[in-house]
Amino acid sequence: MSQTTHTDDPGFSTKGAYVTGGAEFTRDTNYIEDRITRDGAPGSNGEPGWPVEPGRYRLIAARACPWANRTVIVRRLLGLEDVISLGQPGPTHDVRSWTFDLDPDGRDPVLRIERIQDAYFRRFPDYPRGITVPAIVDVPSGQVVTNDFAQITLDFSTEWEQFHRAGAPQLYPEHLRDEIDAVNRRVFTEVNNGVYRCGFAGSQETYDAAYDRLWTALDWLEERLAGQRYLVGDTITEADVRLFTTLARFDAVYHGHFKCNRQKLSEMPVLWAYARDLFQTPGFGDTTDFVQIKQHYYIVHEDINPTGVVPRGPALGNWLSEHGREALGGRPFGTGTPPGPVRAGEEVTPGHGAA
Repeated sequence: MSQTTHTDDPGFSTKGAYVTGGAEFTRDTNYIEDRITRDGAPGSNGEPGWPVEPGRYRLIAARACPWANRTVIVRRLLGLEDVISLGQPGPTHDVRSWTFDLDPDGRDPVLRIERIQDAYFRRFPDYPRGITVPAIVDVPSGQVVTNDFAQITLDFSTEWEQFHRAGAPQLYPEHLRDEIDAVNRRVFTEVNNGVYRCGFAGSQETYDAAYDRLWTALDWLEERLAGQRYLVGDTITEADVRLFTTLARFDAVYHGHFKCNRQKLSEMPVLWAYARDLFQTPGFGDTTDFVQIKQHYYIVHEDINPTGVVPRGPALGNWLSEHGREALGGRPFGTGTPPGPVRAGEEVTPGHGAA
């Protein structure tokens, strides 16, 4: 099938219809598994390898998307801005793809495309799955390399290490990987994806089951974090990044829009303090755009919110209130240092954060 056919075919839509009547929401987790490795070798499971090369790749990551937000946080914490450029689609997408409608001429300034789907179809003319972000694109060819969001951030930590900034934290330290992986599995299944199982449930029965699973996991996290500042070890790791992007969206979106409404995050004392601690850490809050987050969910999910009305609340100033988590000890960046100021042109729009 040609690229033109794809572009004109509304069947390749990722907008509007998310709920299947009577059915549990099941996420398609089959992604493009290519890896960017330090020597271009295949991944440990035989995934096709592309070589680490500064300036060659562009990360496409919408601020609205929690999976994409992770990659932006890790890129900033590790100081990879000089070697991996960043393109950011707008918060909503049309029936065909995420679009670069925030750029002056509606095109990504580096790739010169209007929709990220163009990079997918340049690599796979018959690409049959959803056009997702984050995605890494090979700039010379204009082809998508991978959209495997879970692996992208791990590879930023392990394969791009020679290009990390001085003082970069160890987000995936080898001696903690088994524990990080175990925590990540539960958090992904029950929390990151759990909110979507609630929001996209097609029946009362599937919603009730999803709701119970979500709150069981949140109660587990509340207990786990009561006596330790971070999820694994005494420093920020990949596990904290993955949980944070869901917590940042909880009161603004998931509590109401996805019916995850036993409590607000701000009513869970431990998780709320933990989330504020991270939000106030460079790399987290300064990459979080609440306006784009709300616009994405409330406008794109037409079958859940057919009016497209975006709520004005909740108030956000409390994200900057004291959290008291320092009393638990811990060293946010270990023996490293915080990242510097946000790169010019990558700042959250004034009025879109918590200030």
